[in-house]
Amino acid sequence: MINLQSKLFKFRISTLNSCNSVPSRSPSYHTRSRSPQERRRKIFKRKPIPFIADLKQTNVAEDVVSLFHDYQRSTGSRHDYPSYSSAIYKLAKLRSFNGVDTLLVRLKAHNIRCGESLFVGLIRHYGKCGFVDRAIHLFHEMDVSFNCFRSLQSFNAILNVLVENRRYCEAHDMFRDSSRLGFRPNSVSFNIMIKMYLEKGEPKNAREVFDEMLGREVEPTVVTYNTQIGFLCKRGEFEEGKLLFEDMVRKGKKPNEVTYALLMEGLCILQRFNDAKKMMFDMEYRGCKPRVLNYGVLICDLAKRGEIEEAKRLLVEIKKRHIKPDAAIYNVFISYFCREDRADEAYRVLVDMQIAGCRPVAATYRMVFDGFCKTGDFGEALKVFNAMSTSGHFPRTETLCYLVMGLLELGKVDDVSFILEEMVKKKKGFDLKSWEALVKDSCAQDKSFDNLITEILSYCVS
Repeated sequence: MINLQSKLFKFRISTLNSCNSVPSRSPSYHTRSRSPQERRRKIFKRKPIPFIADLKQTNVAEDVVSLFHDYQRSTGSRHDYPSYSSAIYKLAKLRSFNGVDTLLVRLKAHNIRCGESLFVGLIRHYGKCGFVDRAIHLFHEMDVSFNCFRSLQSFNAILNVLVENRRYCEAHDMFRDSSRLGFRPNSVSFNIMIKMYLEKGEPKNAREVFDEMLGREVEPTVVTYNTQIGFLCKRGEFEEGKLLFEDMVRKGKKPNEVTYALLMEGLCILQRFNDAKKMMFDMEYRGCKPRVLNYGVLICDLAKRGEIEEAKRLLVEIKKRHIKPDAAIYNVFISYFCREDRADEAYRVLVDMQIAGCRPVAATYRMVFDGFCKTGDFGEALKVFNAMSTSGHFPRTETLCYLVMGLLELGKVDDVSFILEEMVKKKKGFDLKSWEALVKDSCAQDKSFDNLITEILSYCVS
C-alpha cells in the first residue's frame, strides 16, 4: 500500500507536459532509370518548406505558435500563404482558436491573400466545436478584411454549420437572403435545407423546398432523394419511401447502395427481414452491387433479434463474395456479445477483425473493455487497456475507475500504478466523484494514507 501511496502522490504532482516525437522517414531509393517526363516533374517539383515539415511533428498548440514566430526570426523571411494556412489548420485541429485568431490578425496585417479553402476549413472547424458566431463572423469578413472571394462553397459551408448546430431560423433567413448575398443556391444548398426540415420533423416544409428546387430547375442529386427516403423509412413509411425511389428511377437518377440500404432498413423496421434480404439481391439486377453497408443492415437486424448464428452465416457469405467487413460490422457482433455478458467472445471478434486487416475504432475497444469490467475479468480488461493505449484510444474514465478499484481489490498495485502513469501521459484524469470512490477504496484499511486525500482530490481533470 505504501508503494501505491507514493505512486498516487507522484501522479498528483507529475507534469502533464509530454513530447510526442515522430521518427523521420528514411528516403526511398529507386534503381530504375526515370523517364524524361519524370525527370521534368522532378525539376519543377516544389522543394519542401522546412517550417511545414517541422510543423507536422508538433502536436501542442503553444509549440505551433512558438515555432511560427521562431522560424521567422531565425530565417529573417516572412511567412507566406502555405505557412499560414498550415499553421492555422494545425491550431484549429488542436482546437486552439485563440492561436488561430492571432495568426488571422497577422494575416490581415501583412495583407497576405489566402485561398477560399482556408476559410471554408475554418468555418467547418468552428462549427464542429460549437463556435457558430465565430463561423458567421469569419464568413462575413472573408471578402471585406481578407480580400478573399466567397463562392457558393463558403455559403454552403456556413449554411451547414447553422443547421448542424440547430440554428434553424438563421439558416432559413440566410437561405432566403442568398440572392441578396450574391449566391444562387445549388443542389447542395437545397439538400442542406431539406435535411434541416426533416431533422425538425417538418416533412411538409422539406417537400416544399424540394418542389422549389425543381421549380428553379436545380437538378436533384441522389443525396436529395436519399435524405427523404431515409426519413420516411425510419418513420415506418416504407411505401411512401418506395414511391419516391420509383420517382427517382423514372427521372434517370441511379440509386446507390445507400438508397437500397435505407429501403432495407425500412423493411427491417417493419419486421420484413426476408423482403429486405430479397431487395439486397435484387439490387444487383438493377446494376447496383451490394456493399458492406447493405449486409450491415441485415446483420444488425439479426443481432437485435438475437439470431446471432444467422448473422455469423452472413458474415461468412460476405467474405466469400470478397467484400471486406468494416469496423461497423464487427462492432455489431461485439456489442451483442457484451450485452450478453460474453466478453471473451467479443474479444475473439476483436482479434479476428485485426487478423482480417480491419482496424478497430475507439468504440470497438471501449465495448470490449467495458464488457470485461462488467463481468469482473479485470486481468483481461487490463490487456484491452494496453491495446487501446498503444492504438491512441482511451476508455471512459468511469469504467477505468472501476478497473482501478477492481485491481486494488486483487492487490495489483503495480498495474494500478501503470494505469495512473498512462493517464498522466495521455493528459487524462478522473472527475471528483471517481477520485472520491478510488481514494476511499484504497484507504479503507490504511489510515496513514488519509493525509494524502486532500492532495489527491485537488487533482480533478474532467
